[in-house]
Amino acid sequence: MFELLITMVERLGILVMIAFIFTRFPFFRDMIYQEKLDRKQQYTAILFFGFFGIIGTYSGLTLSTDNLQFSRWASDLNPDEAIANSRVIGVVLAGLLGGYKVGIGAGLIAGIHRFTLGGFTAISCGLAAIITGILSGVFHKKNKHVKLQSAFFIGALAESIQMLIILLISQPFENAWALVEIIGLPMILANGLGCALFMIIIKNVIGEEEKTGAIQAQKTLRIADKTLAYLRNGLNGDSAKAVCHILHNEMKTSAVAMTNLSEILAHVGLGYEHHQSDYPIQTQITLDAINQGEIIVANHEQIHCRVAGCPLGAVIIAPLKYRGKTIGTLKFYFRTEKEITPVIIEMISGLSSLLSNQLEISEADKAYQLAKEAEIKALQAQISPHFLFNTLNTILSLIRIDPAKARKLLVSLSHFLRQNLSATTQTMTTLEQELMHVKAYLAIEEARFVDKLNVIYEIDEDVLLQYIPPLTLQPIVENAIKHGIKDKDSNCIVKISISSKDGRIFVRVEDNGNGMSDERATQICKSPIPSETGNGLALYNVNRRLTIMFGDGAALKINSELEKGTEIGFSVLPRG
Repeated sequence: MFELLITMVERLGILVMIAFIFTRFPFFRDMIYQEKLDRKQQYTAILFFGFFGIIGTYSGLTLSTDNLQFSRWASDLNPDEAIANSRVIGVVLAGLLGGYKVGIGAGLIAGIHRFTLGGFTAISCGLAAIITGILSGVFHKKNKHVKLQSAFFIGALAESIQMLIILLISQPFENAWALVEIIGLPMILANGLGCALFMIIIKNVIGEEEKTGAIQAQKTLRIADKTLAYLRNGLNGDSAKAVCHILHNEMKTSAVAMTNLSEILAHVGLGYEHHQSDYPIQTQITLDAINQGEIIVANHEQIHCRVAGCPLGAVIIAPLKYRGKTIGTLKFYFRTEKEITPVIIEMISGLSSLLSNQLEISEADKAYQLAKEAEIKALQAQISPHFLFNTLNTILSLIRIDPAKARKLLVSLSHFLRQNLSATTQTMTTLEQELMHVKAYLAIEEARFVDKLNVIYEIDEDVLLQYIPPLTLQPIVENAIKHGIKDKDSNCIVKISISSKDGRIFVRVEDNGNGMSDERATQICKSPIPSETGNGLALYNVNRRLTIMFGDGAALKINSELEKGTEIGFSVLPRG
């Protein structure tokens, strides 16, 4: 009995090999991880595990009940012969991993095959295989992995049931009893152990692959995190050198290089003495990778470096692409071609795609910035004509009644326009320059109000060198005069205050004019509001530029009360 157990355990080596082969098939991995198999996957699993059961039968030992001698391989049996086998393992695993349908299907295949071999246990063993499929399917649990102890227990239980069926059905009973007495316990232990061993192999193989994949994913994410800050600046010498250092340290290569379409942008590692940045590309294999737009693996002879004795023995060249078009290469050098494994090639392929995507993101960021700047320029351009028309109307009204004052206003207008035009070519200006701009504007507007406009300044001189978007303060002041105090006959007050508090700079413009409703104050910065005297763009544009440059925290704040006046202000963090 002990010798039989040892022999059957030795035969489990065949099952170990099959278990490893099974892990290569996608359907088998689906059985491990998917909640439910589709019909095609079920049929595939039935065929494979049924075949597994047949192998378990053929790899068994034939026992003659006349002389109690074993033959090494099972084949067509005489009426007094039976088989000590591992058929139950395939059927048990079919039910445990695939459910009762897969278990019954595999049991039918293995059982019918066993029946065709003959022997006095043909019917009982064939029937036992089908019952095993049903039994293991009952223990199948969705969304849960099979435990090793469960596999051992169910394998041993299934074999025990087979021994019982042999005793109940097989004739003559004396032969059945002699058979079970000899092979019963070894088969129960060996097949329980075989089921557990099968699960150990599956878990270890798949687990190691998942662990390797997780390590690679972790390394890739770490590289992505480190390189993103540099590639935001696009593909150039400085960004390429920084990225090559990161890749060289992470990948443990002989060297890493990056090129554009014609020059070496950076080379870090062995061979840096002659593979220097800003030099033309030195190898034809790199030009081939650029032209083909595909990964190329080359050995020392294929590299054809122009310098004799170059220590770079093999290379993987991956294209860097922008919108599907090759814009450069990423090269990983190794000492020998043996160091280049399929895993390395796959990882480098992923890295080239990752870095290409980062370059596309950097270009998208640049496009966004250009669009944002273009929008700011457009908004600023809309402000200048608006003020110009009002000013010219004021000057026209003074030419007849006070030419000297008109000339003075023209000088002020000239100064104002120079400031205004320079502002449209800038994205930022100082508060001091903005204040000068406003004073030039008010010099013109005071001529319209003829001593009834009183401007109050409360200015913290220490914050005037801080930056804000150009043409921000003047439209707010213009709004106070144009919409706030225009209907007042006297005592028109506009107060401009600039101060610092709690780490922020506050700018406020107050007037004692008509005020506005809460509804209008809430809506005025969200969208242009047309009025009888304008198109409603001024404050909307100012608010847009502030939020584009500084975020929502810099949006205009409006406090107003009908017939009492309006306060419009904003705050920004100090910024150079």
